[in-house]
This record gives sequence, structure tokens and C-alpha cells, in this order.
Amino acid sequence: MTAEARAFNAELERLLAAMPKVHEVPPEVTRRARREGRGILPPPVYLDNARTADAAGVPVRIFEPPEPQGAYLHIHGGGWTIGAADLQDPYLWELAQQTRLTVASVEYRLAPEHPYPAGPDDCERAALWFLDSFGGRLTIGGESAGAHLAVVSLLRLRDRHGISPRAFAAANLVFGAYDLTGTPSRRLWGDRELILSGPLMDWFADCFLPGMPDRERRQPDVSPLYADLRDLPPALFSCGTMDPLLDDSLFMHARWSQAGNESRLSLWEEGAHAYVAYPLEIARRSLAEQYAFLSV
Repeated sequence: MTAEARAFNAELERLLAAMPKVHEVPPEVTRRARREGRGILPPPVYLDNARTADAAGVPVRIFEPPEPQGAYLHIHGGGWTIGAADLQDPYLWELAQQTRLTVASVEYRLAPEHPYPAGPDDCERAALWFLDSFGGRLTIGGESAGAHLAVVSLLRLRDRHGISPRAFAAANLVFGAYDLTGTPSRRLWGDRELILSGPLMDWFADCFLPGMPDRERRQPDVSPLYADLRDLPPALFSCGTMDPLLDDSLFMHARWSQAGNESRLSLWEEGAHAYVAYPLEIARRSLAEQYAFLSV
């Protein structure tokens, strides 16, 4: 597995070196390229069995398996800037089938057009709607910026609405960003481009938090690594060892556990950021682990 991932990373870097830098073009250029199947991620596939619901004014994309036993509130990644709820249909449908959970993916507003707190506000509203709309085993999670927004949503439910985050049976948190001032692994990464780069991560954060100084970026609603993490659901933190956000998962796992919550850390050797999106053995095994965690 390690050799496969290492070879894939080398080819990924070669391809990225020849492509326009995401942080050097307007966001709409990258968004359009993604929908047209250009760029470094696999071309999107749109499935006909998806439906859209209104979650208190926030669109959610829903996949429902036969005889669902609960539901999963999914929050997509993309640096709070370039993702969308309909760009991972095959993954969400596979998750729904494997876990027997109805999947509801949140179409939150994106920066820089809608900077903080727009995205977190949308996810908070969607989480409240989700808890009122589904029964059975309720779970939450996301990838990258989506993992960040999932944690922020759990904390807002507790601190703003008096709802125990343990209304969710599990939190599936995949290569998330939890300190938006930058953990050591992010700060030390430099210009190397392996999906993420130092300049790109800075650009994402500045789009989401324009003009916000570091002292304000450490407030828990922005950087949940600094939050009171008591009374949170069992969590699975998944990350590759070649991800500049590695420390975010390491640190948050430790703090989650220290606060008295169940927490598991799953590291994948040579995995780059977004490794689960690619046809790699580490991706297949990591996703199988995530499905099992959500299904317990």
C-alpha cells in the first residue's frame, strides 16, 4: 500500500506542477473546472437517485438506501470555498448503502462571496433540521473543511441550543482543519504542492476569514481545537501521513479523548490530503473503516 501511495503522490505532484494554481485564479474558475471534469480530482458523476430537501432554508442533497436505520449529516470539503454537495454522489450513495443510513449533504454558502460565519450558520441550521427530521442512528461528519464545520456544528448545538452533541452517535472526521491559525505540520509544509500547499491553505483561510487576525482566529467557533470539547460523540479521525493538516487530527484526537469522549485515530501511510477520493488501497481500506464506524 505504501509503495502505491508514494508512486501516486509523485505523479500527483508532477501533474499539479503543470496546472494553474487554485489560489492564483478566481474561485469561480476552479469551481467551473471541477464541474467540467478538469483538474486533479476525478470527474464528478451525478446520480439520478439523489433528491434535494430544504433544511430551514439550506439545500441538502439526500440519498436514501432501502430500509434506512438512521441518517448521516454530511458536510463537504473544499476549503470553505470551492466544494459542493453534488460533487461526490458515488461516494455518498456507497456510504448510504454500506451503512444503511440516509445521507443528507449540506449545500452551505461558500467564501469569499459568503465569508464566516455564513457557512457555519448554514451547517448549524441544517443540523437542527436534521435532528428534527430523522430518527434511528444519527451521525455526522465530513472531509477537510467539512470536518471542521461538523465539529463547529456540534459545539453550536451544545452551546447555543442546549442540545447534547451526543444526540449524534458518531462523528466521522476526515483530514479536518481544526486550528485556522495553523498547526506545526501546516506551518512547516512550505510551498510543496500535494493537493494542498502553504500558499493555498493561507488563501483558503483568508477567503473564509478575511481580515481576521490570529488572536480572533483562535476563538472556538473558528478554531474548534481551542474549544471546550466535553460531551461530544465518539469520533473517528482519519488522515494521511503526507497531509499538511496531519497535526490537526493528531491534536484534536488527543484533546477529544482528554475531554472524556471516545476517540479513534486512523493514520494512513503516505496518504496525501483527499486520499479517499482516489483509487488507492489506502482509500478503500480507510473508507471501509469509516463505514463500519458509522454502522456500529
